[in-house]
Parts: sequence; C-alpha cells; structure tokens
Amino acid sequence: MNSEILMIISAAIIALLGFAHLLLTFWGPKLLPRDRTLKAAMEEVHPVITTQTTMWRAWVGFNASHSMGAMLFGFVYGYLAMAHGEILFQSLPLQVLGLVMLSGYLVLAKAYWFITPLAGISLSLICYVVSIGLSWV
Repeated sequence: MNSEILMIISAAIIALLGFAHLLLTFWGPKLLPRDRTLKAAMEEVHPVITTQTTMWRAWVGFNASHSMGAMLFGFVYGYLAMAHGEILFQSLPLQVLGLVMLSGYLVLAKAYWFITPLAGISLSLICYVVSIGLSWV
C-alpha cells in the first residue's frame, strides 16, 4: 500500500468520526445525559464567563465545533493526499501538524472518551505514521 492511500484512509477515519459525532450531537439521544434532570439543570445554568449562553448550549456548540474540526482535518489531509501529495509529503510542517493533531486526539480519547473513538483514532494515527514513513523512503 502506498503513502497516499494510507493517508487517505487515515483522513477518512477522522472525517467519518467527526461526521458521526456531528450527527449524534444534533440527532438522537446518544449525547444526552442519562439523568434527564442534569440536562434540565444545564439548560438553566450559565457558565461563569457569560450569561449569554447556558451550559447546555455551550455543550452542544463545543460538540458541534469539535466535530467540524475533525471533519476539516480529514478533508484537508485527504484532499492533499489525493490531489497534492507532493505538497503534503514534502512539507515537514504539515506532517508535524497532522501528527500533533492526531496524537492530541488520541490523548483526549484515552483520557476522556470511550473505546470507539480511541480505536478509530489509534487506527488513523497508525495509518498516518506509516504513510509518512513510506513517503520518506
């Protein structure tokens, strides 16, 4: 398997995780608290920083923006691998940025999330590292 294909797989995994997270943010009960009174309280309580939003609205917004970031990462790196591989694979800053982003997602998944994103991000990171390694040889 060549470096472009592995990079596309890596990017697609992150983009799909981001898309699935965005869907779950706005549709279905998967990201709702099991305790319905907690959601009601979050809809009433403001964060210390402002009274212009509630903790619930901030929660939804943070989840949506997190999803959008993962999708953007996946689309940009996937596009670069498909259409401009020479730019991606010759740019140390882009390679390091991707490694830092995926490593950061992995740390967050291990510390705060659950097995599905941890497994997906782990697979994406493995594909990413192997892709970069193959591009160097």
